[in-house]
Amino acid sequence: MAVRTRMKRMLKSSLQSFGMMRGPALALKPEPIQVAGRGRTALVAGGSGFIGSHLCEALLARGFRVLCVDSLISGRLRNVSGPAFAQARGQRRFRFVKHDIQEPLRLRADFVFNLASPASPPHYQAHSLLTLRTGSEGTWNLLNLAERSGARFFHASTSEVYGDPRVHPQREDYWGHVNPIGPRACYDESKRYAEALIMEFHRKRGLDTRMIRIFNTYGPRLDPDDGRVVSNYIKQALRGEPLTVYGSGRQTRSFQYVSDLVEAILRVMFTPGLEACVFNVGNPGEFTMLEAARLVQRLTGSRSALVHQPLPQDDPVRRRPDISRIQAALGWAPQVPFEKGLEETIAWFRKEEMGA
Repeated sequence: MAVRTRMKRMLKSSLQSFGMMRGPALALKPEPIQVAGRGRTALVAGGSGFIGSHLCEALLARGFRVLCVDSLISGRLRNVSGPAFAQARGQRRFRFVKHDIQEPLRLRADFVFNLASPASPPHYQAHSLLTLRTGSEGTWNLLNLAERSGARFFHASTSEVYGDPRVHPQREDYWGHVNPIGPRACYDESKRYAEALIMEFHRKRGLDTRMIRIFNTYGPRLDPDDGRVVSNYIKQALRGEPLTVYGSGRQTRSFQYVSDLVEAILRVMFTPGLEACVFNVGNPGEFTMLEAARLVQRLTGSRSALVHQPLPQDDPVRRRPDISRIQAALGWAPQVPFEKGLEETIAWFRKEEMGA
């Protein structure tokens, strides 16, 4: 009992230092959280996307019945077609629902995960109006579904809410530096609006909500054509094409492997006492674009040249998360080094995407 009390006090002190204490919660040990989902239903919006499919798989492994909702604008059915999903379908524990969350859903669940939205610049800029409606009307519809169901609500926000930051590294109490009318605004502002809407549902209606801000994530099932830096570099290197480096290549990103992200999502959703909390989730290791390109060259054995293109408008110069809040609250920290994660991702690209 004394240990448990000390853990509560440590967490309370940490959360108060960030101005986000909403009630006590227990700190967890760093090992993976064990979630018993038997007989319970989790709805994952955006469930056939890169991150969503890994989350669906993790929930199935923990015994949940999973409703995977996706419009397939950027998600892919092949992401939820592997052996684990086939087995769960046979057990009637996995159901795919093609649906655009801009329209209300007549479903019920115990836990609602909102990962729905185009997330890469080429996708959200090609579908800019849809992206804005997904973040606004779509989030509204999922919040109402959660309220009707008496469900807990999780929202995947993004480091893009910080824009091109003037504070480094970025903490959760930083309000950001965002161009509200630029070419990236459809995504940045849809996520900022969604955060505001979710907090008002918590304040006014008492809904149990949790949010994370995801920093650059990579791993198997990453769409090779989604325009993100890791997928671009790997695809170009494996095809023997020049690797495209935007700007000088000195701008930085922090890359987290998808399994680390999924573990954080589970901890945030299933830990008691985290109502209305917001956490950065990312790997604080910081790499320049040139360093990332050269690492991909080495790991693929590619002799492709590096070619420089102009830096896109409003592209952030530096990105690195301060993860001290989630470390203090949940004992979470990324476990997969960038090089190791790249090896796994390259192997998957060779087999699944390049037919090697």
